[in-house]
Amino acid sequence: MYRICLATALLAGMTLSAAAEYSLTILHINDLHSRIEPINKYDSTCSAEDDAEGKCFGGFARVATAINARREALRAEGKNVLTLDAGDQFQGSLFYSTYKGAVAVEFMNVVGFDAMAVGNHEFDDGPEALATFLDKAEFPVISGNTNVSANNRLAERVPGYIILDVGGEKIGIVSVLATDTAETSSPGPSVTFEDEIAYLQRIVPEIEAAGVNKIIALTHVGLPADARIAAAVSGVDVIVGGHSHTLLSNTHDRALGPYPTMITNPDGVEVPIVQAYAYSKFLGEIEITFDDAGAVTAATGDTILIDASFEPDAAIAARVTELGAPIEELKQKVVAEAAELIDGQRESCRAVECAMGNLVADAMLDRVKDQGVTIAIQNGGGLRASIDAGEITMGEVLTVLPFQNTLSTFQLKGADIVAALENGVSQVEEGAGRFPQVAGLKYTWSRAGAPNESRIVEVLVAENDGFVPIDPAKVYSVVSNNYMRAGGDGYKIFANNAENAYDYGPGLEQVVADYLAGVLAESGPYKPYVDGRIAEK
Repeated sequence: MYRICLATALLAGMTLSAAAEYSLTILHINDLHSRIEPINKYDSTCSAEDDAEGKCFGGFARVATAINARREALRAEGKNVLTLDAGDQFQGSLFYSTYKGAVAVEFMNVVGFDAMAVGNHEFDDGPEALATFLDKAEFPVISGNTNVSANNRLAERVPGYIILDVGGEKIGIVSVLATDTAETSSPGPSVTFEDEIAYLQRIVPEIEAAGVNKIIALTHVGLPADARIAAAVSGVDVIVGGHSHTLLSNTHDRALGPYPTMITNPDGVEVPIVQAYAYSKFLGEIEITFDDAGAVTAATGDTILIDASFEPDAAIAARVTELGAPIEELKQKVVAEAAELIDGQRESCRAVECAMGNLVADAMLDRVKDQGVTIAIQNGGGLRASIDAGEITMGEVLTVLPFQNTLSTFQLKGADIVAALENGVSQVEEGAGRFPQVAGLKYTWSRAGAPNESRIVEVLVAENDGFVPIDPAKVYSVVSNNYMRAGGDGYKIFANNAENAYDYGPGLEQVVADYLAGVLAESGPYKPYVDGRIAEK
């Protein structure tokens, strides 16, 4: 069993020896998700007006400034520096929808990253899109437990680890990716995944045999999995992670734990884990000090908020403006108005009924109600931002729903719907995107039940202006999105048991935009709400 040390002493870092033989500073980001332009406090694209007023964060031009400024300052002090990305540059804005990975790799080359982990969303457009990214990348992109040998475009192009010479010392960087990527993205049958811990337990001794006693795990598995890795694998000195969008910090109010968070490994050694939220909002900086034997004697640092105090890199900002010109008209098109903030935060939509989930599920159901569809199910992980009060632009809608999913309708027995909901609540503790936002039904669930077996306590379906218990044998008409219908996020029961499926409906972002426009025309600005359709017992 691993333990997380939250002692006050660790907030200032871990210091076991005053005799520092070698120090390495790691600058790191993760889960940028195509936030090429600055973002607002809700992680959505920032308006030009708010940006001018200093209310915005991140964007690649500011990320470049933050990295370059810290790297130059550290090197001026004679320090050793690595710049790492823990994955998920792909997916999340109109820049990705329009240019796929081309913009991300262009700017990463300019900044000069030393290595990048493959994230699950790097497979959103299949192996081909990742291969195109690799064609242009001037830095290594690594993922050890990802087997691409059967894919003609990726074979022998994604190493499991690299060994770099940094200040005269060999530094090993090894990477692993979440094994459920086949469910959360689209790697296809030619890409398979080995258990993360089994891979690392096998490969770390190989890296050590090459004369390396300083090993960084650059992971895209999420903080809970990082903790399990640290507790099970000997020889890893520090874990730089991504995937769970976790803010670890000693100074920021939203932090979910200290920076670094310490986990005890099988040898009784504490391993520092760091992660820096997502969406270009933070830069992580951790300094690791090693003794002659390669043991970590100190680990200190924190995340840095990339706010308006960082002047955007002028060349990148100009390039962003140039690339944004063709999509600006669509982005700026006003489609509706919100009476108040529509909450689409990750912490909400992956754990409880959220206002954005209700909006999207209601819009889906409204679109196909004339087809006799009575139930809508939308994965919370498909909702990627909130929308603030006031005018709603198409750009904002596309930031919330960036995946270019289409509506999918099908028929399913009541028992299978319950099983689907069981899948949906099976990984709430991990913040998994499969959490089901719904319309046309209500459900109650409990963490006390066994995942995928008995967490769903009650399911009621809309009938005759009220709600009645779901009939396990009855066939219901359901609307979801084509990603879930194909088995994404663990919804294999949709792929295997659905009848009369049609996966090529209108784009989900257009469905929501049309619904909001209809609400505005009929009754005024959209009023977000929750109504108890999802309850935890």
